[in-house]
Amino acid sequence: MEPQQLSFFKWVIFKRSSLQRVLSPVLALAVLALPLAAADDKTQSGFDPQRLGKIHQRMQEFVNAGEAAGIVTMVLRGGEVVQKTAVGMQNIEDKRPMREDSIFQIMSMTKPITAVGIMMLCEEGKINLYDEVQTYLPEFRDQMVNANGWPKKPSCPIRIGDLLSHTSGMRQMPQGDMKDIHWKMDHTLAEAVASFAKEPLEFEPGTKWLYSNTGFATLGRIIEVVSGQTYESFIQSRLLQPLQMKDTFFYPPSDKLDRIAIVYGPKDGKMTRAGSQILGGDPGAFRKGSKYPGPEYGLFSTTEDISHFCQMILNHGTWKGTRFLSPATIETMRQVQTSGMEAGWYPGADYGLAWEIINRPNGVWGLLPLGTFGHGGAFGTQEWIFPSRDMITIFMVACDGDCSERPERAFQEMAVSSLE
Repeated sequence: MEPQQLSFFKWVIFKRSSLQRVLSPVLALAVLALPLAAADDKTQSGFDPQRLGKIHQRMQEFVNAGEAAGIVTMVLRGGEVVQKTAVGMQNIEDKRPMREDSIFQIMSMTKPITAVGIMMLCEEGKINLYDEVQTYLPEFRDQMVNANGWPKKPSCPIRIGDLLSHTSGMRQMPQGDMKDIHWKMDHTLAEAVASFAKEPLEFEPGTKWLYSNTGFATLGRIIEVVSGQTYESFIQSRLLQPLQMKDTFFYPPSDKLDRIAIVYGPKDGKMTRAGSQILGGDPGAFRKGSKYPGPEYGLFSTTEDISHFCQMILNHGTWKGTRFLSPATIETMRQVQTSGMEAGWYPGADYGLAWEIINRPNGVWGLLPLGTFGHGGAFGTQEWIFPSRDMITIFMVACDGDCSERPERAFQEMAVSSLE
């Protein structure tokens, strides 16, 4: 919804105030009683409440069938929550039910948050998307590109914009002396990125798309160098705290451990607890002793907290009266950067700056209108922002493997089709 448009609810408030000025008190009271009796929050938001209500039952069916240990969903429109539910278990062994405020490892949903941090520095004139990475990280000056098995100097260095659009050529996962960093998390961000810089590029920067965790880690390191803060403290002070994302963090505090959803995967017809082989290590160890924040995958969060971040993006950079980014910057992040390349995870999708964008109608079977954009995480979490519908959907699960795809697609389609 465009900022200048009034929502139905605001229209009602406007009409009510006008009536009070021109009608007699008795008649005004009689007229004003009508909207309140005729509409509830879900009806005025444009959804069919009965269809929305079926989401809970369907998610429970996926849990009952052993396709997920537990699921939390949320749908927002016009800044208001119109659907939220929690089903299943967040910890099977301890018999802890999933809660609406359960905390999840959101994994790669961290990437758009890192990207917003970078764009904040751009708006302050401290960096530019055209800037070469080596300007801020000298260890990249000698980086090579793999040319048919032989290393050579790339024709142009990596630029910050290449990192944001996954067109830098940096590897998806490191293969050098930091190849275990995403599991062990036992080195600092500075140490890890210095190692990533030694690995050859897969292709010339700007010529192809390759989803790159090492590239987004590099963006986190640039934030540190330019801001003079640790990556974690910058994100906390500039985004998490002012967005009131009170349950979002890199290193779990002791008083929130009992709300963290344990990661499970399907095995022999039942959900089995994941071990240390998954990203981030043993989910029950809660990353104790970790040094690596993971700008590409490190955050824990809740549906409520993620809704604040997504609403800020949908609101053209503002949330509750505070501006985080300009409308021009938000629009730039939503522009396709990978035209002509094979990019993205969804059919019909391309990549902008950190966001996957539904850009073409071919193969889009999930009721995602053109211009919808979002991001997912390795354990099945997903956020979608629908500018054309003034709508946000958030799906949270803690799943090792492909077990989240069917319930996530079902939720997404049920939510969109509930809109009248």
